[in-house]
Amino acid sequence: MSLPMKAMILAAGEGRRLRPITDTLPKPLVPICGRPLIDYALDRMEEAGIGTVVVNSWWKAEVLEAHLAQRNSPDIKISREAELLETGGGVKNALPLLGKDAFIAVNGDSLWVNGLSPALARLAAFWDDERMDALLMLFPTYGAPGYRGPGDFFLHPDTSIRRRKEHEIVPFAYMGVQILHPRLFEGAPEGPFSLNILYDKAAEAGRLHGMVHDGMWYHVSIPEDVAETETAFLAGHTLKMV
Repeated sequence: MSLPMKAMILAAGEGRRLRPITDTLPKPLVPICGRPLIDYALDRMEEAGIGTVVVNSWWKAEVLEAHLAQRNSPDIKISREAELLETGGGVKNALPLLGKDAFIAVNGDSLWVNGLSPALARLAAFWDDERMDALLMLFPTYGAPGYRGPGDFFLHPDTSIRRRKEHEIVPFAYMGVQILHPRLFEGAPEGPFSLNILYDKAAEAGRLHGMVHDGMWYHVSIPEDVAETETAFLAGHTLKMV
C-alpha cells in the first residue's frame, strides 16, 4: 500500500489528566521543547506527502483552530464537534472528509521519533487490505518515557493482536498511531463512542493487527511527563526526526 493521501488527527479531547495545563490549552498544543505536540505529527505527515489532514476539535476549539490556521501545509480541514464524540464518534463524524479508502489516524498528543525508516511509510507498507480493518502501531511497554501502564495488546506471530485481559500484563502499548478503513465503521453507534468498540469488533473477526515501532515514543499523560519528555529529548533523542 502506498501512503494514504488523507489522514486524521484526533484533537478534540479535554486532556483532563494533564490539568492544570489543559485548563486553558488544548492538549495537542502543549509544547515539548518549545513546539506544540500536534505540530510534530503534522510535520511527519507533511514529510510523508500526505495532502489532506482532518483535525477534529471541541475542547478550546478556537485556540486549536487559530494555531492550525498558521500552517500552509498540509491542507488542514477542521471537523468541529458540537459535543465531544470521543475517539470512535469523532472519526465516524469525519468520514465524509476522509473518503472511501484506508487512512492514517493519529492522536493529537502522540509524539514519536522515526527509526530506520519513516514510521508512517512503514505502517502503510505493512497494511494488508485483504485481511486488515485496523492496523495499530505498538511500542514495548518497558521502553517509553512516561509510560506506567500494564500494556494494551498482545501481538501474535501473524501480526493479529488481542486486548489485555483483566489482571494481565502484556508487552505492548498502543502509540496512538494507526491505519483504519472506513468499512470498520459500518454499523457503528451514533453519537459518542470509543474506538475500542471497533477494535474489539475487528479483533473478533481477526482483522485487528499491530506493527511494532522501531524508533522512540514518548507518552505525555500528566504534567510531570512534560519535563521528563523534554529531558529525554535533550539527553540524546534528537528533535530532528529522520
